[in-house]
Amino acid sequence: MMSSMLKGGGVFTAVLVLFSRCKSSTAPVPGSRSKSGRPRRPFFTSLTPVAGSSELKFLTLCIMTTDEIVARMRARLKDTFEPQELNAVVNLVLGDVLHYSPVDVVLRGTFEQDDVLAGRIEAITTRLLKHEPLQYILGHARFHGHEFKVTEATLIPRPETELLVDMIVDQNPASDLNVIDLGTGSGCIAVSLARALKYAHVTAVDNSAAALQVAQGNARSLHTRVDFRQQDMLNMPPEPMAWDIVVSNPPYVCQSEKAAIAPNVLDYEPASALFVPDDDPLLFYRAIARYAAASLKPGGKLYLEINQRFGRQVQQLLHDAGLHDAAVARDQYGRWRYAWATM
Repeated sequence: MMSSMLKGGGVFTAVLVLFSRCKSSTAPVPGSRSKSGRPRRPFFTSLTPVAGSSELKFLTLCIMTTDEIVARMRARLKDTFEPQELNAVVNLVLGDVLHYSPVDVVLRGTFEQDDVLAGRIEAITTRLLKHEPLQYILGHARFHGHEFKVTEATLIPRPETELLVDMIVDQNPASDLNVIDLGTGSGCIAVSLARALKYAHVTAVDNSAAALQVAQGNARSLHTRVDFRQQDMLNMPPEPMAWDIVVSNPPYVCQSEKAAIAPNVLDYEPASALFVPDDDPLLFYRAIARYAAASLKPGGKLYLEINQRFGRQVQQLLHDAGLHDAAVARDQYGRWRYAWATM
């Protein structure tokens, strides 16, 4: 790559000199003024090689107001997001980069923004056009009232999973409960339960070292004590009388369902945390139920997030494993999404 950039050195050097001079120049862009009437200074967001030539092209933008940044984002992303989702994306990006609330976006619409910040928003917009998840771009996602770091080693936490946490907290008012989260990913379930349950002792398990590193960082940043283990939830040895609560949001999307998965999920989120074989879609539930039946205390509870297609099958599986009072419930979208049972 370096050698190809060095070809045509004269053109390359001339463009770099031009870029350097313009970057440091206070000369206004001809015919361009801000809403305050002041001339605008140019800034540049990218230098990229022109295909099939030794020349470089660069994008010249003026210093922009908040309103102009928002209008440009909307124009570029209008075919990528539905209107309501686009509103949320714009607010999240401006909140992260400019530290603006949605009210600030309106009240400070005529404010001119620093070219570095405007360039960062432009770069984020370009990545969004490639269907990269916004949470991965920003590096964090909000879950149960807190910010969690996320990377491509972890799934992005979903609102449906927040309801699973709420269910567990509402149904378990006792203190000093022993809880284990199987397949913790970013740690969002484990950390949220450790914060919301009374004096709970929470353990989180994942087979991915990279995911555990993210989860451990989230526990530290939220000043929450969680014990972490690197183990495979498909091969957990029994731990008799160890737990009051076992919880898991395991992989449950069938391979045949890939065609219905959005590109921002399919192309970026870890497949190992999403998909199960079509010929054994209850693979993880069977292993988790077996472990829970061997490891829960009497009266202890197992909670699961499930594929909406297999609610009744999961319910029967829990019963067959020796658990009692197995039940399923719908999420906020009316889909079968949760199952639970008692030891």
